[in-house]
Amino acid sequence: MAQSVPGNSSSVSQAGRAEPAVDDRLTGLRSLSTRRWRLAMAMTIAMVVIYFGFIALAAFGKGVLAIPLTEGLSLGILLGALVIVLAWLRTYAYVR
Repeated sequence: MAQSVPGNSSSVSQAGRAEPAVDDRLTGLRSLSTRRWRLAMAMTIAMVVIYFGFIALAAFGKGVLAIPLTEGLSLGILLGALVIVLAWLRTYAYVR
């Protein structure tokens, strides 16, 4: 026999166990949480690779970053700006 808990639309059996509908919601929530965690880790790893790749290029490939693209714009400035823009885009994609 199920007993209604005030303020809660789910039922709890007299043994104190949740009805199957509640278990299904908890399973769905855990699944969503796991997917969110994996996405966050994948995006974090991607951003770390991009950032440290740029830093490594700045440390060991100064000649490459010094290549002028136009008057007053070098490859290093362009790549640095792209790292920042990619961080913004990844943040937007994550919170959206």
